[in-house]
Amino acid sequence: VQLQAFGRGVVQAGRSVRLSCAACGSIFRLNAMGWYRQPPGKQRELVARIDAGTMLVAGSTNYADSVKGRFTISRDNAKNTVYLQMNSLKPEDTAVHYCNAYISTSLYHYGMDYWGKGTQVTVSS
Repeated sequence: VQLQAFGRGVVQAGRSVRLSCAACGSIFRLNAMGWYRQPPGKQRELVARIDAGTMLVAGSTNYADSVKGRFTISRDNAKNTVYLQMNSLKPEDTAVHYCNAYISTSLYHYGMDYWGKGTQVTVSS
């Protein structure tokens, strides 16, 4: 199983960036997916998380207080992909962003966390 993240960049404050992350490989069940970030000199922190949901109901979401109202997480279960739309970016959003997913690889595998390689987002003032 691999998580492949796309989207990075250097943007000015107030602009937007969209990150995407696709899970591929031997996936039996794709459970919660999320984005974490690690600002320079700080520990990794949760940005946003989204549950799997159902065919009719989107998964529930939760966000870090610092990004509520600015960031939106969504997912396309048919594509095993999670997105993070980041609007009104601030310099303090500068960080390496990591995709995360809790994946079961078989019926008998309860599941485990998988991580994508980090992608840098830099916001200049």
